[in-house]
Amino acid sequence: MDDSNSFVVVANRLPVDMTVHPDGSYSISPSPGGLVTGLSPVLEQHRGCWVGWPGTVDVAPEPFRTDTGVLLHPVVLTASDYEGFYEGFSNATLWPLFHDLIVTPVYNTDWWHAFREVNLKFAEAVSQVAAHGATVWVQDYQLLLVPGILRQMRPDLKIGFFLHIPFPSPDLFRQLPWREEIVRGMLGADLVGFHLVQNAENFLALTQQVAGTAGSHVGQPDTLQVSGEALVREIGAHVETADGRRVSVGAFPISIDVEMFGEASKSAVLDLLKTLDEPETVFLGVDRLDYTKGILQRLLAFEELLESGALEADKAVLLQVATPSRERIDHYRVSRSQVEEAVGRINGRFGRMGRPVVHYLHRSLSKNDLQVLYTAADVMLVTPFKDGMNLVAKEFVANHRDGTGALVLSEFAGAATELTGAYLCNPFDVESIKRQMVAAVHDLKHNPESAATRMKTNSEQVYTHDVNVWANSFLDCLAQSGENS
Repeated sequence: MDDSNSFVVVANRLPVDMTVHPDGSYSISPSPGGLVTGLSPVLEQHRGCWVGWPGTVDVAPEPFRTDTGVLLHPVVLTASDYEGFYEGFSNATLWPLFHDLIVTPVYNTDWWHAFREVNLKFAEAVSQVAAHGATVWVQDYQLLLVPGILRQMRPDLKIGFFLHIPFPSPDLFRQLPWREEIVRGMLGADLVGFHLVQNAENFLALTQQVAGTAGSHVGQPDTLQVSGEALVREIGAHVETADGRRVSVGAFPISIDVEMFGEASKSAVLDLLKTLDEPETVFLGVDRLDYTKGILQRLLAFEELLESGALEADKAVLLQVATPSRERIDHYRVSRSQVEEAVGRINGRFGRMGRPVVHYLHRSLSKNDLQVLYTAADVMLVTPFKDGMNLVAKEFVANHRDGTGALVLSEFAGAATELTGAYLCNPFDVESIKRQMVAAVHDLKHNPESAATRMKTNSEQVYTHDVNVWANSFLDCLAQSGENS
């Protein structure tokens, strides 16, 4: 054990990307992503340790400290681990199941075994680096079993678990052949956190239903008692396990580090608008290229608005940044093909030489480049079918503290519960997306005071509930949790 690590974060990925070169050397660069955005400030504040996978198979560097003093402890995964644990069980089983079966989950026993083995690797790594009595914060769906394993290895630890994606209704979750093991894994934590009260309530209901399921293939089910109700940023609900432990459950909506956002340089924004031929309205989408994000639906909405004349091709453009994601998984390849076909079709129909109506980028952008896009955009389109929170929506809002711009937001994004000034749409209904796009443009042009009020409502929420509020509220509740009944 390393007695210096009294605060440990464990996540599927380290907050860096590692590239191995042909000569065997490697280089390391900061990694983008919502989890990194949310946790980096917390770790820097605590000078903590982050346990995770560096992004390469069969090789990993020795533990090292970042420029900001965070100790990074890599976990080595083999190619077989990656395929079964990550591409398989995490992203072809759990991801679609937790996103309401937008595509059908695959239940594969070999993947499950890989998932268990990799969760064991992560738990062993944490056990080695965590000081006696340390606080350990386990992150997200790839590591659902880690709290339970760690509880057996290191009962001295204070363990928190936070799920960054939605938690499904019990009826959906109960499809999972390994449902009891997953629930037991999560209940190894002292505090289980979700973005939304509804997610927490789904979990509380599930603990009673799974515990009472007859014919469990893992032996006699536990008897679990649930008390209280889930609250936001405080402890109101508990699950009492058969061994007398008291697990707290609550909702902790994640946010962004607002100090990293704000308007981009005016010259960079003006240069971009000039490059775009200075359109009247700039629509923007920034997403991982994932079938849950509703990218195709917003493209179809844009196309139909151009077709009907509600938007004019000479006066409106759509900028779509689609970050590469999970490209070896079939559903992701299909999504990319559909999106890129739609981009080509729309530009072929409505663009002209040197002036496309859809500008499409399939790559990651730097934070500075994103800020230029956020600042230049008039209307942000965030249209996922299901999303735990969606930090892109909050990043856009943070760049428009002056009340400019408008946010069209899916009612099925977790952010919809907080960003009440958004134009909420049903992403399953292209007509709904179209209506809200038109409403946002209309208000910006003809009712600017109303549009500004809506955006300022959003920015006030984001600036008063930033990532520090999220992290501190969770860690405060974790410190209070875990007492025996």
